[in-house]
Amino acid sequence: MFAVFGNPVAHSWSPQIHQAFAHQQGRNLVYERRLIPIDNFAREVNKFFQNGGIGANVTVPFKTEAFLLANELSTRARAAQAVNTLMWRDNCLYADNTDGIGLVRAIKEIINLSLRDKRILLLGAGGAARGVIQPLLEQQPAQFTLANRTATKAEQLAAEFGIESLPVNEITPVYDVIINATSGSLHGQSIQIAPSVLGNAELVYDMMYAKEPTAFLLQAQQASCQKIADGLAMLVAQAAESYFLWHGFQPDIASVLSLIRQQMEAQ
Repeated sequence: MFAVFGNPVAHSWSPQIHQAFAHQQGRNLVYERRLIPIDNFAREVNKFFQNGGIGANVTVPFKTEAFLLANELSTRARAAQAVNTLMWRDNCLYADNTDGIGLVRAIKEIINLSLRDKRILLLGAGGAARGVIQPLLEQQPAQFTLANRTATKAEQLAAEFGIESLPVNEITPVYDVIINATSGSLHGQSIQIAPSVLGNAELVYDMMYAKEPTAFLLQAQQASCQKIADGLAMLVAQAAESYFLWHGFQPDIASVLSLIRQQMEAQ
């Protein structure tokens, strides 16, 4: 038995994605959405695994709580200080964070772009940004810069990972890959960043996704950026890493991405 825990959770595509992965493997899979009361996460997780649960995904607002609840953490979960994947193994609760590796796989396998020796700019200094920094650094970029509207938050997070930070208004057009990890796209907000910065980039990637291009991707489009992409491929790829952890099977993400995109556009 598998599930995704969140609040809200009705919008989650995790059941469809994991069912598609299971179809590739030729197996049946029980995977549910579970709406968890804000103050009841630990109890519901413990009950799930006591009743035979094998693995669970965790979405907002419980990723930090899952980090604190776990008995054993992967290296990337420790770096992220947040968890999106839980598994009961060896009589303890093991936790991982697959968001960052999902982002990397989406860029490398779907967009077909290597991040090695690229100059990367990551926008944002919250949990979403923290969750992807270590896997991005493991790709050995030539330069890695963190930028945020509140400069002090970027400075603090950058210091933890030994990278540079900048206020958004001081960014110059020198970056090959620009990744938006802010929550602005959830609210239809653009980012106050010079068009020349976006126009110079080889890829502008928004970790958020929707039927239509986000406000940030529209900015990049208007700035004549070579290539833009939203976060749906990242969603599918991070789910594939969870699936691999639970089942030992690495699904094909391109076909599932196409399927989920079609289903989303049909709604």
